[in-house]
This record gives sequence, structure tokens and C-alpha cells, in this order.
Amino acid sequence: MADLNGKLDQVKGDAKEALGNVTDNESLENEGKADQLSGGVKDKLNEAGDAIKDEANEVAGKIQDARDEN
Repeated sequence: MADLNGKLDQVKGDAKEALGNVTDNESLENEGKADQLSGGVKDKLNEAGDAIKDEANEVAGKIQDARDEN
């Protein structure tokens, strides 16, 4: 669900930025850009968290394998 939140923020930001451009509303345009950035950051944090979990699981597997050998 967390990865979906980042994508939703990016889409919402795209829409706000486009609407801001069409209506010549600089504040709305900037808000859209901020939402896009926020969504991108959320995506990167989720990717980093997933990578950490994968590494932790790999290490745990190696430890278990070493115990099983003994």
C-alpha cells in the first residue's frame, strides 16, 4: 500500500501542475510539483526498505544454513 501512496501523490501532483499551468495559477502548479517530489521520495524510501529487508532475509538464511550444517 505504501508504494501505491507514492504513485498516487505523483499522479495527483501531475494533475495539479497541469491545472495550475492551464489556469495560470502558480501556487497550484508549485503544489503539484511538491506532490510529485513527495511521491518520488516515498517510492525511493520504499525501494530502500525493500532492499534492506531482502538483505536481512538473506543473512538470516545463511545463518540458519550454517546452524543446520552443525
